[in-house]
Amino acid sequence: AFLDIMSNFAASVTVVTSRHRGRDHGLTVSAFTSVSLDPPLVLVCADKASNTLGVIRAGRCFALNVLASDQVEISNRFASKKLEWVRFEGLACTSGVTGAPLLPGCTARFDCVLEAEHDAGDHVIFVGRVEQVETSERAPLVYLSGRYCAATPLDDAG
Repeated sequence: AFLDIMSNFAASVTVVTSRHRGRDHGLTVSAFTSVSLDPPLVLVCADKASNTLGVIRAGRCFALNVLASDQVEISNRFASKKLEWVRFEGLACTSGVTGAPLLPGCTARFDCVLEAEHDAGDHVIFVGRVEQVETSERAPLVYLSGRYCAATPLDDAG
């Protein structure tokens, strides 16, 4: 019942990436939000079973790549355990100021230094201090009721 209720809340689709000693890793997440404006902090929740957790911990940084509406394939690629070792193939990533990989074509990208980590059931909450942010005018990819959607602004009702 809890999962059914939570699926009724729209969430931005985000890929969290990190790098440590030349090893890039990432995973698709939808649990991401801002925490503070001063200092600028964001949080992301990641499954404890993810191999990306160790890379974030070792590298002490991560990037939140908010996917655009035409990036469903990237979301699926970073969500699939079968594709875990080829997730970055063919992507023209750049490096943020922290060294974390930044995916191309995203709606927004937040490059963060790991500020804190909290245990939360079957997930870990990572809090990051935003060192760099980039944004575009691209419509974000949204996940709602088990389906991908494109978020588009409503016309002003006047």
